[in-house]
Amino acid sequence: MRRIALLIFAAVLLLLVLVQLVLPGIAEQRLRDRLARSGRVIKVEVDAFPAIELLWHQADRVVVRMATYRSSASSLGGTVAQVADVGSLDASARELRAGLLTLRDATLRKRGSILTGRASVTEANLRAAFPILDSVRPVASSGGQLTLQGTATLLGVSATVDATVRPQDGALVVTPDVPLGGLATITLFSNPAVQVQSIAADPAPGGFAVSARAQLR
Repeated sequence: MRRIALLIFAAVLLLLVLVQLVLPGIAEQRLRDRLARSGRVIKVEVDAFPAIELLWHQADRVVVRMATYRSSASSLGGTVAQVADVGSLDASARELRAGLLTLRDATLRKRGSILTGRASVTEANLRAAFPILDSVRPVASSGGQLTLQGTATLLGVSATVDATVRPQDGALVVTPDVPLGGLATITLFSNPAVQVQSIAADPAPGGFAVSARAQLR
């Protein structure tokens, strides 16, 4: 009877060791295949202990490095929200195409329930996405919100307008700083699982770098 118990214990222990060795590799390959549908993958790492957590789509640490990543602006929020069950996430893309806009050197980090992101925006990419824009630059960044100044030309007429990008009820919105500008507020990002807390910007060669902080609900 004791020998049978030892054999069962040894079999369970061997199974757990095999699961720990095999499951992370399977999870990495599945994630790599999934990401490859949207861009070019450089590196994927998935760590979990015990690895059986991966059967419930939970992981302790995930690292993703991509050369390019494409996502529609509407689906990007859903992609961000899916990292809720990852303890630690470090993801980056040299080029991130979100709808019409292309971002450079984009990073996303998760520690606990806190998300931080950063990306560079060039004026050339902005003009390619929105041809009527001549220039956009940050003129103020404080209190968790950002003021941009843009010059646009339409039908031969040029105008310069400031706009404030700020968190509002967990979403990220932009409002022109003109009388009744609130009626023209546009939602840039919104997902029920993600609460945007702040946004900021710094000058960068050829454009500016934007950073944001959010919390998973």
